[in-house]
Formats: sequence, C-alpha cells, structure tokens
Amino acid sequence: MSPEFSIGTLAAMSGINIETIRYYERIGVMSKPPRSAAGYRRYTDEHLKRLTFIRRGRELNFSLEVLRGLLRLVDGHTHTCAEGRALALEHLGDIRGKIADLKRLERAMTEIAARCTGKPVPDCALVDALFSAPTPSSQSQPRRQVRRSIAR
Repeated sequence: MSPEFSIGTLAAMSGINIETIRYYERIGVMSKPPRSAAGYRRYTDEHLKRLTFIRRGRELNFSLEVLRGLLRLVDGHTHTCAEGRALALEHLGDIRGKIADLKRLERAMTEIAARCTGKPVPDCALVDALFSAPTPSSQSQPRRQVRRSIAR
C-alpha cells in the first residue's frame, strides 16, 4: 500500500499551491482523491506523479487543454512517441510565433523610447503613441487558431 498524505503535504512536495490542486481536481486534469473517515483528502504517489507532469508541462507553457489531452492518452496507455513529437513540434511553432511577436514589440518600444526626450515637459512620445491610432504595421497579427487535435 502506498503512503497517503494530506493536500498540504502534496502541495509542499509538488511545489503547487493548494488552491491550484483543488482547481485541477475541479477541471478534471487530476482525479479527486479518496477521503479519510474524517473527510480529509488522502493523496498518493500517483497524485504527486501526475502533479509533477502537469507542473512540468505548465513550465514548458503547454495549455491545460493540451495537457488534459496528453494525460488522456497516458491514462489510456495509447500514447506514442510520434504523437509526442507532433505535439512538441506544434508547440515549438507556437513558441517561435511568440518570439516573433516579442521581437516586433521590442522594435516598437525601442522606437518609442528613442523618441522620448526624458525632459520634464508634458510632451511624451510614449503617451502620444498610446493615444494614436495604430498603423497597419503596428497592429498585431490576428491570433492564429492553433490546432490542438490531441486536446480534443
């Protein structure tokens, strides 16, 4: 029989906040644990393993929906390395898109900051830029609909 522990101990062991653990239970990415005779949640090493998986996935910026789909594959023992690779490559594309967006943002902020004089006058390039209508080149690209077949 594996050891059982409280939600506080699970939180400390996993590095995940108690409220977040409860949230994961509510949304179904983590199963609700059995309760003790006194009504307390009793977690096992399997819960800790699953939380570690979720935490690591979130650190890599996977959405909860993608993680939910991946966990369904793991739970059903139907996952393949090919599916994992496809997911990783898709996520890598998302990351590269975000990097490109951040580079555009960096260029825009560099341009705005270069126009700032820094003098104690009411004219401010940053404030002016925020009040001005966006130009076609400064408008964000429409957000891509990311296909997440694994999450469905």
